[in-house]
Amino acid sequence: MSEKKAYPLRINADVLAAVQRWSDDELRSLNAQIEYVLRDALRKAGRLPKPQGDKEPSA
Repeated sequence: MSEKKAYPLRINADVLAAVQRWSDDELRSLNAQIEYVLRDALRKAGRLPKPQGDKEPSA
């Protein structure tokens, strides 16, 4: 697992409340939910690097 870095986040109160409700529904911490949403968006945009252990299958 990669190293975790702390980062202060300024966020709109309504957005924070919505993410908090979502994290409660998913039984995640607020921090874990924010990381989950960011990772999902990065993956969908093709911007999340693949883990080093994953190799492309050769054809």
